This record gives sequence, C-alpha cells and structure tokens, in this order.
Amino acid sequence: MDTTSLIGKELAAAINADTKARAAALTENGTPARLALVIANDDPASAWYVKSLNRAAERNGITCENVDLGVEATAEEIRAKLTELSADPSVDAIMLQTPLPKGVGLDDVSLAIAAAKDVDGVSPLSLGLLASGLPGFPPATSEAVVELAKFHGIPLEGRLVAVIGRSNIVGKPLAQLLLAENATVTVAHSRTADLPAVTSAADIVVAAVGRAGLVTAEHIRDGATVIDVGTNEDENGGITGDVNAESVTGKAAALSPVPGGVGPVTTALLMRHVVQAAESAR
Repeated sequence: MDTTSLIGKELAAAINADTKARAAALTENGTPARLALVIANDDPASAWYVKSLNRAAERNGITCENVDLGVEATAEEIRAKLTELSADPSVDAIMLQTPLPKGVGLDDVSLAIAAAKDVDGVSPLSLGLLASGLPGFPPATSEAVVELAKFHGIPLEGRLVAVIGRSNIVGKPLAQLLLAENATVTVAHSRTADLPAVTSAADIVVAAVGRAGLVTAEHIRDGATVIDVGTNEDENGGITGDVNAESVTGKAAALSPVPGGVGPVTTALLMRHVVQAAESAR
C-alpha cells in the first residue's frame, strides 16, 4: 500500500496568505495586530520557538513584543504581568512560553490571561469554553490536527479516532475538537492496557505523547490514517515524531511527517488567532 504524506506546507501557506491580508487591513486602519510573548525561562528550545514566532509574526505583518521576566520570576510576578497585558488595549494577543520557573504552575498563572487574548488556548478558562462549545481559541496544535485532516480530504464524521496522549495542550482539547466534528474518540495514555489493541481498532490514530517512535505497525490497522504530533529530539539533534515512520509506511494509508506535517500548520493558526483577536477588539 502506498502511504500518502500529509504535508502541512500548502495548508500553512493558504492560512498565512489570508492572515497577512487581514493583518494588512488592520495596519492600514492605523491599528496593527500586536502579540506579546511572555518569557520566564532560559530554555534553548523555548528560545528557538520564540524566534520562530517572531519571524512568523513579521512575515504576516503582526507586531510582536518579547516580554522577558527572567528565570527567577515568581508566580505573582508572572500573574501581574499577564494581568497588565490583558488590561492593555494596545495588546491583542498573549502567549505564555514554557517551561516556567520551578514551582510555577501553568494552570495557576495562565488564568490571568484574558480569554479574548489567549490565542494559544492554554488557560483553564479557554479549555472550559472549548469543552462547552462556546467561542474561544483552542490550542493551535490540536486545531492543526483537525485542519490538516480536512485539508487532505480525510473524513472525521462517524470515524473512530484514537488519540494517544491526554495533556491539556494537545490530547484533551483535540478530543473536544474531534467530538465537535462528530468523530467517535478514544483517548489513550500511559495507563492504557494493551495500547495496540485500542489503537488498531481506530480509523485514525493521533500520536501526541512525546515518546519517540512509540507508534509502530502493530498499533495501526491496514489503511489507517496516522497523524504525528510528536516533536522529540533525536540522537543527531534533529526532530523526530512519536511514530516510527519506517514501520507504519506501507501499512498506513496516510501519515503526517515530522517535521513538515502538523508543525507549520500550528504556527500559521497561531498567527491567524492573533489577527482574529485583533479584529474582535476593534
């Protein structure tokens, strides 16, 4: 069986083209979209991601400000800055970078982000809105999985989907988005008994657990679609997914590559969220 590669480049380009046009309209009206990236770490991976977001914002005509609170920032200081930015009418969107300083919980401090500016959907309030089917921003990575499947013509309604991973960043919100598409969803995790039996019953398997090469041919049925959300560092310093691509190729009907699948769509959706937040604030 030929395995189709679910590349995200074309979809990301289409999203970015729309975002750039909408951002230009805001700028022409004298109110450019503005994103604040709040940082309280010295993590190299986070620094790379911040640079990537800055470049993406620049390409799309979005003003981006890095707010570095330092690695010693306390929960109170982070909450205070997020509260300040939430109340600032010149700031349309806020993203809080992780990891956070030791002892600081994401759920605790992210509650200070106004839901209308929480463009990465990280706060418990945003997750509650998503679970309730109310307007709000879903986590961009979860949304990217759904959008990538739709773009490649993979039906979701009525399909059995196994999501491996139950994080608040991907697994749980993705389950909510899939339910909204009328899929039947199973969320598997580290305590799931006989994971291959669970996932091989699914039409679509989404790997979002953060374990390199976890998903192999035994985890999927013939003709299944496999979407890999994993971004793990390999022995050469590169990025590899949660799926053993070599193992599932020829058995899966479709597989998203890492890198190049979900990743570029995620970044594009984040920028679209910023512009949407700015449009709603005008």
